[in-house]
Amino acid sequence: MVIISRTNKDKFDNNESSIRLVGLGCILGGLTTFVIMYHYSSYCSKGGYEYSHKIVSYEDIPKHRDSSFIRGASDLANLNFRAEIPRDVLGDDHDNLEGGGEAYDKFANKGRMPMDEVISFINHFISSLHQKFAGQQRKEYDAIWKIYHDYALEVLYPWDREYLERMPPLRNDNSIFLSLASYRDENCMNTLKWAYEKAKNPRLLNVGLVQQNCEENCRSGKINDSEVTEPIDPDDDCHKIFCESPIGREHCNAGRVRALHINESESLGPYAARYFGSKLWDGEEYYVQMDAHMTFMQDWDEITIKSLKMAPSEKPILSHYPPNHTADLEENKRKGLVNRLCGAYFADSGLEDQIIRLGGDSGDAFGPYSDIPRFAPFAGAGFFVASSAFLKEVPYDPFLPWIFMGEEIIMSARLWTSGYDIFSPRISVVGHIYLRLNKPKFWESVERLFHAGIHTPLQLLVLQRIKAQIIYPESTPDLVKPKTVLSHVDKYSMGTKRKLEDYFKMVGLDMVNKQFIHRDMDWCYKGAVAPGYEKYSYLYPPENYNTDYLLPEDFI
Repeated sequence: MVIISRTNKDKFDNNESSIRLVGLGCILGGLTTFVIMYHYSSYCSKGGYEYSHKIVSYEDIPKHRDSSFIRGASDLANLNFRAEIPRDVLGDDHDNLEGGGEAYDKFANKGRMPMDEVISFINHFISSLHQKFAGQQRKEYDAIWKIYHDYALEVLYPWDREYLERMPPLRNDNSIFLSLASYRDENCMNTLKWAYEKAKNPRLLNVGLVQQNCEENCRSGKINDSEVTEPIDPDDDCHKIFCESPIGREHCNAGRVRALHINESESLGPYAARYFGSKLWDGEEYYVQMDAHMTFMQDWDEITIKSLKMAPSEKPILSHYPPNHTADLEENKRKGLVNRLCGAYFADSGLEDQIIRLGGDSGDAFGPYSDIPRFAPFAGAGFFVASSAFLKEVPYDPFLPWIFMGEEIIMSARLWTSGYDIFSPRISVVGHIYLRLNKPKFWESVERLFHAGIHTPLQLLVLQRIKAQIIYPESTPDLVKPKTVLSHVDKYSMGTKRKLEDYFKMVGLDMVNKQFIHRDMDWCYKGAVAPGYEKYSYLYPPENYNTDYLLPEDFI
């Protein structure tokens, strides 16, 4: 067994490596993993990299639109991103990686990528990236982005393309992969415990945990919206505690819990954590994404998969914003109450640059219960269920670090244009802890790593990648700067099954005037079929519509 661990060196006192190998040592570790790094580097032989994570399995790792909107949307949606981006941004390997040819043949001949190879690569990438940030505390956002981009383009992107050709085969056994991204989350342990404790089929449940913790020199979150933080104890090791618990030991020993351990100073934000978490998938038939602060209904897994199978679609997605953790899930089920995510809005905060956020005023609709999942316009990040086949069709984007807002609208649009249909769950099977006052936030770690005020401009720069894809007029590819923001964007963008402008019309988004047209979403608030799906109207008779909702007069 090889256990790789390290100490937390937030302040970059030096760039010396600290590797502790338990077992046969670095030589054996290198022999075990040299195949992984042949394309990139051999960190044991060079001796200059710090492995800044732990790879640990505690038991043997085993309706109102004018013609200009439609025309503009059509023009932007049909942009060929590849033609708009300079060749040096796309990369010299662009054609080989995407066009078949020698690169594909090489990947195909290598077979599926083993999980230990995946985990070793991700750990090495994050560790090496962190070292590249050493001594850059005074750099501004554009220089920090360049460091990330250049290293991701050199190392992460080609690995990602190879991974997508060497993914595990999709099982057909009702197995579930639960992706959990945890950032210094005191609720992580209970989330893991309850997920298994309340599962109908716990032996079919496999978890991919991305644990981002502080291990030393830790500080609280900002207290009561002030700039004040306090020294606190290191975060509990959720993974270790669970694997040593009576309920967790069996599942960890069986290899059902896979984890990446990342220091808080190395966190790249929730979307990046979900990207890394998606690589911990090992062929499970269904993919469930949640936050690490959830409560669960008994038999949540069986209810969820049954609901997904009942949706009238060949490629269904189940998603919503779950009710608050204080909700009585069983009582809601008895009353037929379920949250449905219907609304969106353009953020008016300068911190978010008018990015589309889900929810907001009249964002949720409730009930009534339906035996068939009801159509929905958006996929939320905190509860998301699909066939794991989407991982290859709509892969997570490796060029979206430091993003907090924007991940939901880009994934919703990419999924729908790739032929996926979004539905609300029939039953709310999980609750969500929405308020974590005074708890650490990842952007605070970013600012401690570099300097105060750095996260907002950094996020705004990266947000251009999302805005360019969803036809913000001010963020068309020719206007985006630097052009590196759009590197290989065509490989992680819209699908080809449906048009993006049709999606915007269906979900009430006017991209030119930056408005969410509530009246266009009458179908969602009522629980009727979405426009274009009228052939399924018989499944949702009018007598089962929700007629209790009322929009304020000033809503358009």
